[in-house]
Amino acid sequence: MLNAATPTGHPSLAASNTQDAGETAETMLWITEHEWLYELLRSERNVSPRFRMPDLISACVSQMFAKGDASHRLFGFLGSELILREPTTLRRREAMWRPQYVQLQALQLSAANRYPNPQFQLDQLTTGCIALARMDDPTGACTLRHARINIARRSAAAMPMVSS
Repeated sequence: MLNAATPTGHPSLAASNTQDAGETAETMLWITEHEWLYELLRSERNVSPRFRMPDLISACVSQMFAKGDASHRLFGFLGSELILREPTTLRRREAMWRPQYVQLQALQLSAANRYPNPQFQLDQLTTGCIALARMDDPTGACTLRHARINIARRSAAAMPMVSS
């Protein structure tokens, strides 16, 4: 696997360095999907608030899991499309929010990813979610909506319980 260093001054790197390490987890993205997310990050639709790369990656994962056939769709894509790509494709290091990382970890450990099936790694699962989000909505509007939902859920979970 080839890694491409995130360029100096890249907004997602600055954001991931300032976040609590326990709240996010590192992942790798295949370059094609990273480029689409970077375009979405820089687009005029990404405003108020302006989402960063961990928000967008996690939104793609949430978008995929919002559909009832998430595992089937993802492993279908991985086994029919991603598997045909050059295995040494460049990847970019990024961060994602821990709740979505945990969802992908569960898929990685699932029966669908065990013998006799091919074993896909976390970077492939993450990349597959982004590719499926892009196929579902190339404009990224749905991904931005899921980013808002994820932030609202994290905020609600962080609020202390008020007793009546």
